Amino acid sequence: MQLLAAHRTAMAEFDARVRRIGATQWGNPTPCTEWDVRDLLGHLVREQLWAPWLLDGATLDEVGDRFDGDVLGDDPVGAWERAAAAARRAWDAPGATSGEVHVTGGVIPAEDYGWQMTTDLAVHAWDLARSIGADERLDPGLVAELHVVLAPQVSAWQGLGIFAAPREVPADADEQTRLLALLGRS
Repeated sequence: MQLLAAHRTAMAEFDARVRRIGATQWGNPTPCTEWDVRDLLGHLVREQLWAPWLLDGATLDEVGDRFDGDVLGDDPVGAWERAAAAARRAWDAPGATSGEVHVTGGVIPAEDYGWQMTTDLAVHAWDLARSIGADERLDPGLVAELHVVLAPQVSAWQGLGIFAAPREVPADADEQTRLLALLGRS
């Protein structure tokens, strides 16, 4: 699975869980202990809002604080839909994955940024599903691709606050369990 296909699949996985959030579930805790469901969605909306700017070459200073605060307003699902659509257009633009982007850690290839965004969408789809009692199974092809792409990078992420430390799993664990454990989930 290529990056853009994986990103599209991960976005669809997250979107499917967003559409299942019940009216009384916004305050439910998530596996990200500092966030409830609304906070988790706000995080993903912010990430999608940043993507068009970063893919267009903006620096962190140029984006500034425009996406700080409440980006969900009175219509959290609508905020997600608009941000996801804008991010998708940015990723689908010719050459979007061939440049470089400015991120907190410096300047990185846009393709690496794409895999980071894809990973975040996928793992938070699982987090959201767990939080609202929805189906936790992720697309098997996406899981397999993310495992291949991420396994060599995880040790470099430790201490950056991106994901919790990897967890041990039984040798016979399925691929999704192993991927989630790699990203600190159990």
